[in-house]
Amino acid sequence: MIDELRDEKLIEKVGGRFQLSALIQKRLVYLNKGAASFVETDGTKSKLELVIQEIVEDKIYLDTNGELRYRSELPAENPIGSTAAFRFDTEAAPDFTPEGD
Repeated sequence: MIDELRDEKLIEKVGGRFQLSALIQKRLVYLNKGAASFVETDGTKSKLELVIQEIVEDKIYLDTNGELRYRSELPAENPIGSTAAFRFDTEAAPDFTPEGD
């Protein structure tokens, strides 16, 4: 999974190497403070591998202000493939603000 860090498609997906690094760092802070992963895990993956998988699966992203955001599917009444198939959900995980911020 770590090999995906070298994939230019992943780097372009998040807007560049700096954004990828920032996204990974911010998500690791949440996971280290006890937030749940947004991907299935069998317990053998590192937290870094989980974050990379979340990015690959479009579960997390940085907004235009550089803030970590989560995506979650809308209820079943909104068909997959519609323009409203995803909503941006900032309440999907608890707000863990690092101390000193």
